[in-house]
Order: sequence, then C-alpha cells, then structure tokens
Amino acid sequence: MTTQVRVDNDVTPETNHSFLTRLYTGEGGIDFVGRRKLWYIITLVVLAVCALGIIFRGFTLGIDFQGGTKMTMPAANLDTAAVSRTFEEATGVTPEGVQIVGAQDSRILEIASERLSDEQIMSAREALYTEFQPKDASGEVTPDAVGDSTVSESWGSTITNRMIVAFGAFLLLIFIYIAIRFERDMSVAAIAALGVDGVFIAGCYALFGMEVTPAVVIGLLTVLAFSLYDTVVVFDKVQENTEGFEHTTRKTYAELANLAVNQTVMRSISTTVISALPIIALMIVAVWLMGVGTLKDLAVVQLIGVIEGTFSSVFLATPLLVSMKNRQKKFKKHNLQVAAVRGTDVDGATYQEAVEAGLVNEDGTAAVDEHDEVVGANGLRPTGVNSEDAERFNTPDGETSLGASWRPTRRY
Repeated sequence: MTTQVRVDNDVTPETNHSFLTRLYTGEGGIDFVGRRKLWYIITLVVLAVCALGIIFRGFTLGIDFQGGTKMTMPAANLDTAAVSRTFEEATGVTPEGVQIVGAQDSRILEIASERLSDEQIMSAREALYTEFQPKDASGEVTPDAVGDSTVSESWGSTITNRMIVAFGAFLLLIFIYIAIRFERDMSVAAIAALGVDGVFIAGCYALFGMEVTPAVVIGLLTVLAFSLYDTVVVFDKVQENTEGFEHTTRKTYAELANLAVNQTVMRSISTTVISALPIIALMIVAVWLMGVGTLKDLAVVQLIGVIEGTFSSVFLATPLLVSMKNRQKKFKKHNLQVAAVRGTDVDGATYQEAVEAGLVNEDGTAAVDEHDEVVGANGLRPTGVNSEDAERFNTPDGETSLGASWRPTRRY
C-alpha cells in the first residue's frame, strides 16, 4: 500500500557551527557507519597483533591460576639478583620471577616459583632472613617479615575453569537480553564488539607480559559490562531513529544509524573521561603510594577496557549491525528505492541496480514516491516539544538544529 508523506515546504536555513559545537549537540556529521571498512581494517590489524602475542608469548598467569608458591618480604634496598641466588641455593629451584612492587616505604619484594614443599619453604625463609635481615612494619628484624603463600595446581585449574564458565554465562545472558530488548542482529553485533574488547585486552596482557590474576578477571568482566552499557545506549537510539524507516525514502537505515551514533558520541566520550579519571587515581594510589598489587591489577585492566570499550561501541557495534542489515532483502530493497529517488549510488545499492529493478522511469524519474510514510504518523518533533509547536522544528530532510534531543521517527 502506498501512502503519501507530509512534505515540508518551509526550508530552515542552515546554521554553520564549529565542529566541537556540532559534536556536542549531536550534529557532528561524522561518518562512523560510512567508513566502516576502515574501522574493520584497523580492528583486524589490531586483532592479528593481539592474536600473535597470545599464541607466541602466552599469558603470565598468577599462582591462583597455575598454582605455585609466592614469597614476599619488605624490599628495602634489596637486589633482586642477590635474592634470586639466595632463594635458588636454599631450595634448589630457580624462581620464575623476582620483582619489587609498590613505592617508597610500601615496596614489597615478591618471589614466584613452582609449588614448593613445606621443607623448601622453611629453608627459603631461613636463608632469606639470615642473608637480608628483613624488618616488619614496626621496624623489628624478624623471620615473620618473610611471608609465603602456596596454591596447588588442582586449585588453579578449578579457578580457571570457573572463570571460563562465568565468562560464557555472561555472554549468553547478554545475548538473550539484547535479543529480547532489541533484536537478534543487535545481539550479534554487541557480542562481536565485546569479543573484540576481550581479545584486545588479552593481547595487551600477553604482549606486555602483565600477570593475569583473579583481580584482572574481575576487572575484565567490569569493563565488558561498561562497553556493553555504552553499546546498548547507542542501539536504543538506533532503534528509535530507524523505527518505520522502510516507509520513507528520505534516509537509508545506515544513515539513520549513523545519526544515532553522532547523537550519542558525546555522551560516550564524557562517560569514558569520567570513568578513566578515578581509575587513574586508583593506579596512582595502588602503585606509587600503597604498593597494593590487587588494586594495580584491577586498575590497569579497567583503564585499558574503558578506552577500548568506547572504541568498540562507537566504531564497531553499529557499523557491524548495518553490515548485517544491508545483506537482508528488506534493507537491500529500501536502499535501491533511495538510490532511485536520489539518482545516485547509496550504501552498496547502485543507481544502475535501481534502474534494472524497475524503480526508475524512462524519463529518469523515480518510479516510487519520494517520501512514503506510515499511515497515521504525526509530524516529527524534538523530545519535550508539544505537537502544536512541532511544525516549526521540521525541515525538508528531516533534520533539526536541536542535536541529541531530536527523535527523527518517533510516533506521537
């Protein structure tokens, strides 16, 4: 059934604003979706580097995952090489790593090794105490200043399996929620974007040899939830903008989706900055002041994830959604109709294909109405504006100067 759209004859003059002003109001006009091939190439290159790092360097797992023994004592002015030699002579085991964490008076020396027997641990504690005379928090020289913790391989394996199960359950629940709240294609796009986040963070840890601890896993799930929240906000705007899009030839699905990203990008940037500042503060406190390794692990993964999560939600999730939509018959047909009306190629649909599909008359005019719309749809208006005042905000192309508050296809 063909119905006629309301045609606006009053043209609202264009107002030239600076790029930052247009970005702030949601009128940035950045072609996030149209340049999706560029984002895909960048993403594939980054993922390839991360995958190579994971394959060839692997992960540095903490003892909670792989099992082993960790011994600690106040760092003072200790030399890690000397400590390593003393430990090896006392136990007959070469330490996997000797490092100093923290800063100032909070510096701690950590020795990580394979799992040691009780006799080996006692021997190592005695040798370290005799050689370096460590002091406790009160400044007293005591063997108790040397601490130790041991995790069995079976316990580490159990923790690893539970981590994988938790991660899988997280992804499954997210997929179901988005499929119910929005649609299946949005679920697929959101999970794909989350997958990129996960591989990127894992690649960073592999490439830079950072230790993977339970705190890192907790932080990973946290930042994935942050990324997902950002993506859901964008998808909510996409759903709102594209409602009934097939009934008008003003804009393609891709163009309406791109408008949604522009309308929410400033919110994404603001959220990222606001989230990153306390994380950076946490890193300063954890690393330079307190020397708390758990806080450092949590802060690092969160900082990496917040930045990457913003990239994936803005540059990947919606473009992936549009790529999937453009493969479907309904969306291909609509793109051809828009191409016929405009007389030019549109988002993968060429004008020649529109001609071959019989959407262009012999005189070159479109064989479809230029502006079809759903029966009963009221005039378009910004959020919060009553219907009597709505007309003055409408322009022929469906745009407005009200930026992020504009609801292009919302019904009232």
